[in-house]
Amino acid sequence: MVETRTISLPIQLPKGFNECDRCSARLHDSLLQMEGVRSVDVNFQTSTIKLVYDPHLTPLEDVEKRAQLIGFDIKEKFEHKTFTLVGLDCPDCALKLEKGVGRLPGVVWVATNFASSRMSVEFEPGAVDEGAIFKRVREMGYDVIEEEHAGRAAHHETHGHDDEHTHPYSQKQTFLTVVSGAILVLALILSWLGLRYPANALYLLAAVLAGSYAARGALFSLRSLSLDMNFLMTVAAIGAIAIGDWFEAATVMFLFSLGNALEGRTMEKARASVSSLVNLFPTQARVRRDGVEVEIPASEVRVGDLFVVRPGEKIPTDGTVVSGMSTVNQASITGESIPVEKHDGDMVYVGSINQRGSIDVEATATAEDNTLAKIIHLVEEAQAEKAPSQRFTETFGRYYTPSVVLLAIVVAVLPPLFFHTAFSHSVYIALTLLVVSCPCALVISTPVSIVSAIGNAARNGILIKGGAKLEVTGGIRVIAFDKTGTLTTGESMVTDILPATGFDEDQILCLAASVESRSEHPLAAAILRAARDRGVHIKEVSGFESLTGMGAAAKFNGDTCVVGNSRLMDQLEIDIGDLSESLNRLQEEGKTAVLVASGRRLAGIIAMRDTLRESAREVFQALRHIGIQRTVMITGDNEMTARAVARELGIDEYYAELLPKDKVDIVRLLIERFGGGVAVIGDGVNDAPALAAATVGIAMGAIGSDTALETADIALMSDDLSKLPYAIKLSRRTLQTVRENIVFSLGVIVLLISTALFGWLKLSFGVFGHEGSALIVIANGMRLLRFKG
Repeated sequence: MVETRTISLPIQLPKGFNECDRCSARLHDSLLQMEGVRSVDVNFQTSTIKLVYDPHLTPLEDVEKRAQLIGFDIKEKFEHKTFTLVGLDCPDCALKLEKGVGRLPGVVWVATNFASSRMSVEFEPGAVDEGAIFKRVREMGYDVIEEEHAGRAAHHETHGHDDEHTHPYSQKQTFLTVVSGAILVLALILSWLGLRYPANALYLLAAVLAGSYAARGALFSLRSLSLDMNFLMTVAAIGAIAIGDWFEAATVMFLFSLGNALEGRTMEKARASVSSLVNLFPTQARVRRDGVEVEIPASEVRVGDLFVVRPGEKIPTDGTVVSGMSTVNQASITGESIPVEKHDGDMVYVGSINQRGSIDVEATATAEDNTLAKIIHLVEEAQAEKAPSQRFTETFGRYYTPSVVLLAIVVAVLPPLFFHTAFSHSVYIALTLLVVSCPCALVISTPVSIVSAIGNAARNGILIKGGAKLEVTGGIRVIAFDKTGTLTTGESMVTDILPATGFDEDQILCLAASVESRSEHPLAAAILRAARDRGVHIKEVSGFESLTGMGAAAKFNGDTCVVGNSRLMDQLEIDIGDLSESLNRLQEEGKTAVLVASGRRLAGIIAMRDTLRESAREVFQALRHIGIQRTVMITGDNEMTARAVARELGIDEYYAELLPKDKVDIVRLLIERFGGGVAVIGDGVNDAPALAAATVGIAMGAIGSDTALETADIALMSDDLSKLPYAIKLSRRTLQTVRENIVFSLGVIVLLISTALFGWLKLSFGVFGHEGSALIVIANGMRLLRFKG
């Protein structure tokens, strides 16, 4: 069910901004591409954006980030906070909390996720504050952990990671459940011995102890006019006592409390993905100050600090190696199985393990804003986001539960009035109906699967931005790849040197490298590497000139030496002669050819090629194996290079010589051709417009790139292309698991309601079936934590 809201946001216009239709269109189109945004009205005269959007798919925080990426700031009218909840013991309690907090004046949007036990709130600070939100949560019978994402490192170091399942609330409830069970056994023994009244007293005591938290929740549920499972179970127990069935009352409360305890334990494992990431934070850092090494808490490291990391130690925060060489295990961050060599100037990331040598590192981030803190923040946001199937089951529950309550009243009242059925019997059937019909298993069927899958992905170096993105990825049938940096390493290497008559290979390299020593072009770096590898002496040149789009020129031994493409040679009227056929052959092979001339004479050709990633061929085979219907390459390279790469990798179709805008047009064309389900994978920076236009945007090598982390729907932290098939298979398995859970939970509901209506089901067995189905659904969803692909 689609939920839309309309809201006006104030825009902070860029300094020196002059209103123009093109700027308005750019902002309008960019926001409209966001999933969940229905309409956008940009008004620069009033400095506002009027937005119609689905808050479940597009939080205002994402709108602000998208506007900032294209040069506009949305004024700080709204705040966005995510809190950890304590005592959230049933799925429909989450919906009750959502409704209660959402009624507060100034709260724009709220989403509560039982599976992750987190609440995300967007609110206007002038109308409501965090204190009022916390107060409302506590008034409704729950607690909240007041901690910021950014402070997790310090929190972990000083307090450990205390989640809701080690909280006194949970401990006390578990203790009362155990005591209640012991008393229930004792009451059964007394009942078998014929001691009826003492047994009934103990049954009552067991029901009160086990049901204390349920009764408390029922009271808050009643006050908020939102009937949840706590209310239904409490009514069932009171009704059982009213008709003299003391054993049933105690058993109902004990089984319900035991089920909640077991659900809490199993859900703890599903939520452990974030906890395991938090545990990656190192506690200490060895900082060099005034020439002396001192140990300080990792949370106190500041940007610019020089810290030392010895073999076997964790890197305390992001930084740049300034001296030393080592291999670093980055698996915890990127999912890479092979350690990476680090030299001077290389980036290292928090939580990685230094393996071989001692390195000195200059900190580039604090504990609050390093890579791991950002990953944790994104994973927590993703786990709190509701998938479309989850919103469907919750909407179903909102209408279904009141309908069942009404049916239970009819079952309790009408048979005694019209069919002379015993009132106690009708009430018993109605109570059983209330208990078994609550759709807890259905409501939890999606979120537990989503949380488990996102946790699994995070541990493997894949960030999936929420359940909606996970579900959509499962339906991907077409994938468009950027070439440079995605299918290739982005680092060119010299493959051929073809001298003209009168020159040899070293002479050509000397000429080209001497000119290109003044250039910053990527191809220049490849020529200089080749010259160094061959031991070719690079000479001084003068009068260097960069010829945009064609090459470069400089004075060398009194002659003008030029290095560039065939257009430059045509312009200078330099004859290519016998090498024209070789030039065509090199281009057909997908190589970039650079021509070198000295004076008015061609010296030769240097051919280069961007190296294909080793895993690229295997990845395309894997994609075809899992049913990807079409693979497409979109690149700014020339036609012949694109054709050669596509032929070598077996890509179905390609589009070459594209500008960023052209890539967006191609993506939209693919979506139109294939009816949606189109993913684009690129580096997340140059390809940001194409990623935004796709059904799913996937950024590769996102570690260290804030733009990639923010703009992509899925971020592959390393440059490992093989993570792509894994992400798609995980998404499809998640969809399959969600469908299994929904079908199973609906089937159990139908079975229990049918047997309850015919009077074939005892109340206690109804509770057992209800709680058992929820546990089975949770266990099935949690299998995704162990998914290996």
